[in-house]
Amino acid sequence: MKWTTGLVALAVLGLSALTGCSAGQAGGQPSGEPAGAASGPAPAAGGGTFAVVTHASAGDAFWDVVKNGAEAAGKRYGVTVTYQGDGDPARQSQLIDQAVSQKVDGLVVSMANPDALKESVGKAVSAGIPVITINSGGDVSREFGAITHVGQSENVAGRGAGEKLKAEGVTKLLCVIHEAGNVGLDQRCNGATQGLGGTVERLQVDVGNLADATSKIKARLQSDTSLNGVLTLNPAVAVAARDAIADGGSKARLGTFDLSADVVTAIKDGEILFAVDQQQYLQGWLPITFLTLHRENLNTVGGGLPVNTGPGFVTKDNAEKVAQLAESGTR
Repeated sequence: MKWTTGLVALAVLGLSALTGCSAGQAGGQPSGEPAGAASGPAPAAGGGTFAVVTHASAGDAFWDVVKNGAEAAGKRYGVTVTYQGDGDPARQSQLIDQAVSQKVDGLVVSMANPDALKESVGKAVSAGIPVITINSGGDVSREFGAITHVGQSENVAGRGAGEKLKAEGVTKLLCVIHEAGNVGLDQRCNGATQGLGGTVERLQVDVGNLADATSKIKARLQSDTSLNGVLTLNPAVAVAARDAIADGGSKARLGTFDLSADVVTAIKDGEILFAVDQQQYLQGWLPITFLTLHRENLNTVGGGLPVNTGPGFVTKDNAEKVAQLAESGTR
C-alpha cells in the first residue's frame, strides 16, 4: 500500500525528521528520539496511558528499536507509554488482559499468532479501548476491531527479497524461521518463493538459542551444497547465519529481514547482501501518534487500510548512513 498524502503530511508536521541522530542525554548518549524532536511543538495536554504489548523475546534488538520509538513518541506528546513483550502467545494474551483491566486509554499489539490473541484483543475493543496492531497480524487487524494496522506487507517484502537473491544468482534458498507459529514469517518465505522462482526450503531455529541456530544452519548447508542462498527473518539470526556460512566454508549468499548495528556492519563488509527494512522505529512511534490523535481529536488513519512502514532495502550503497542512525537506536 502507498502512504496517502495526508499521512505524509502528518509525518512531516507531527513527527519531525527521522534523518539524523540525537545525543540529547548526558555524556553524548543517544536519546532514542528523532532529530529535532526537542525543538518541536510542546507536548499535548491531557495525558493518557497507552500500553504496547508485543511478541518480543527477551534481548531482541529489533523490538528494542520499536520500544524506543513508542517511548520517544510518548515523551513528545506528553503521554504515558508502557511497554511489555513476551514471545509466548498465552503470556502475551495475559499482558493484554492486564492492560485492559488497568483501563488504559489505548492499546498497541503485535499479533504474530492472531488466533491466540483474538479473545484478549476482543476484550479490549469491547471495553472501548482503541487498538492499533503493529508488525504482524495485519490480515485480520480490521476483523478483530483494531482502528488501523502499522507494518509492512510480509508477502510483498518476501517477494522483493527473493527477487534480489535471484539477481545475485541464487537458485536454491534456505529460508530460516526463528519463531514457531508466527504467520508473518511464513508469509515472508512464501513471498521469497514467488520472487526467487526456484526451490526454497525452510529451517526452524530458536531465536533464543543463537548458538544452536548457527549449528543448524551450518549443518544444513554442509549436507546440501546445492543450497546457494540463505534468507533469515531476524537480525540476530542473520549474524548466526553469517557465522555458519563462514565456519562451514559455504559460498551461499545471505540476505535478511530487519536491522541491527551488527547487520549494518556486515552489509558494509560484504558479508550480508541486504536487509529488508520495515523501519521498526515507526512501528513504535506511529501508533502512539495515532492514538494521541484519536484521543484528542477522534482521528483515525489509514481509512481501513494498513499504514505501511516498508519494505525498504539497506544495501552496501546506503549502509554507512543507516549505521549512524542505528547507533542512535532509531534504525
